Amino acid sequence: MSDIIKLLPASLANQIAAGEVIQRPASLVKELLENSIDAGAQNIQLIIKDAGRTLVQVVDDGIGMSLTDARMCFERHATSKIQNINDLFALYTMGFRGEAMASIAAVAQVELKTCNGENPLGTHIRIDASKVIGQEPCQHPIGTTIQVKNLFYNVPARRSFLKSNAVEMRHILDEFTRVALAHPHIFFTLHHNGLEVFHLKSGNLRQRIVSLFGKIYNEKLVPVEETTDFLSIRGFIGKPELSKKTRGEQFFFVNNRFIRNNFLHHAIQRSYDGIISEKSFPFYILFIDIDPAKIDINVHPTKQEIKFEDERAVYLVLQAAAKHGLAQYSVTPTIDFEHESRLQDIKAFSNSHSDRKEGSFNAGFQPSHKEENKEQHWEKLFETDAHTEQRIMTIQSKASFDQYQEPINDDLQAKKEERILMQLHQKYILTQIKSGIILVDQSRAHQRVLFEQYLDALHKTPAASQQTLFPKTIELHPSDAELLREMQEDLLSLGFDIQNFGQHSFVIHGVPLDLIHEEEQQLIDGLLEQYKLQSKVEKIERRDQLARSLALQMAIKSGKPLNTKEMAVLIDELFACEQPNYTPTGEKTFITFTLEELAQAF
Repeated sequence: MSDIIKLLPASLANQIAAGEVIQRPASLVKELLENSIDAGAQNIQLIIKDAGRTLVQVVDDGIGMSLTDARMCFERHATSKIQNINDLFALYTMGFRGEAMASIAAVAQVELKTCNGENPLGTHIRIDASKVIGQEPCQHPIGTTIQVKNLFYNVPARRSFLKSNAVEMRHILDEFTRVALAHPHIFFTLHHNGLEVFHLKSGNLRQRIVSLFGKIYNEKLVPVEETTDFLSIRGFIGKPELSKKTRGEQFFFVNNRFIRNNFLHHAIQRSYDGIISEKSFPFYILFIDIDPAKIDINVHPTKQEIKFEDERAVYLVLQAAAKHGLAQYSVTPTIDFEHESRLQDIKAFSNSHSDRKEGSFNAGFQPSHKEENKEQHWEKLFETDAHTEQRIMTIQSKASFDQYQEPINDDLQAKKEERILMQLHQKYILTQIKSGIILVDQSRAHQRVLFEQYLDALHKTPAASQQTLFPKTIELHPSDAELLREMQEDLLSLGFDIQNFGQHSFVIHGVPLDLIHEEEQQLIDGLLEQYKLQSKVEKIERRDQLARSLALQMAIKSGKPLNTKEMAVLIDELFACEQPNYTPTGEKTFITFTLEELAQAF
């Protein structure tokens, strides 16, 4: 039998390695920016075309490279960061594995220009799929310029897995944001298809956060700073109003390296117990400075996962620091007099280890009355609204229902003035049918009604738009701005008249008729959050996703009081739906109890 184990060609080995390191254009951005930072650059330009498919270019003023270094940087496991195994545990640089440049060159066309100032001329190298096709002297200022063109052009299967330009650009913005946050002293610019997206002047961390996320964040940041012999923590956490329903604005940096760690995230989440909902995610940008010997960063090629020598100690210090910050700025509802003593215990422990606004379901819908003190007005829970208008428009059933729906529909067509309606706990609507009773979840029912209305607007009849007297300008996070641009055409069908206005700004000229009383910024923010949340749960067609997200965002919530007319209209609209049984996300909108079931309960 002949030998069957063979050594892979270097080009093929590099392409395989590229699958771990370079997954999409955003991976290029991360690796190239980190190389510039390790080279000591103080000014870095990032230029993108077609969301990185056509071009990713980085220009820096770092120390540059010699001719030999310029050639060597494209070899696998060639690095200037470490010399032996012990260097792995004393790292402060971003890169160290020596894989990125070789991986990039294996799946793209690369052009490098660099000069270190020791010679009057720099070096110009062109590489195509790991093969050097040109090398010559060139004029270039001290620093490096690298162009990566046509990513995955020689691996069509990998290129086909790339998402739309809007999605890929959002990933690039995420990586850029992480690098820019970690190095606020460095000047960064980002251009996409000839337009400047970011112009970040050097400054402090607060200034960088405001430049990246918007001025609205400035007054909602809570400084955090804690130092022990084991580690130190610095940065900012957000006030409760900055919390969102989706992840994305949570940043941990260990020795300036961005990491993901669910255990440490839990420490911050627990610090907000009682002041944000359990399903919300607080805003934070926190830097952990620790002895490199007490962590292991050589866990994954992306270097976003690390191991701590004592992760629980880090957890305790993080949680205490966040609670301390919230208490100092009067964010927590009570003063914790035991906090300082607990923090001292943690420090001693560490020392031992070192040695959305509610919407309406039709135009003009308003709460029937303001919230009242339930203890003082408990008797009103048993009153009925005797003066409420009882005239209800009749409707026809649009579809055949299940075994319960036929008697329900028959009963709904009976004399409406004889209908008995009752709101229970400002959450459920109780009414009778011939065969028993029906209990409707008001929020879920409204979700189904709005979902079908929005689907009709997107696929059949565009909704009318109410032009605003004074157009409102809103500012979004760059990734949210990209998402909104992707949705603009569909939003127009729903009645939103939104126009681009600058880098991350939009002008709202009109909104759907039933949303004219909503606050525009809060409305769009909530819609985008709901859209991102739903897209993570289930992959469905974009228009259906948008209709679902807007319905979930704008549906009336549990706890909202409804009068008799409002309850009747909601039930009628629900059973006029093509599928009244379930919400857009598959939850029941109502349950039915037959007379037999009620009798058996007794």
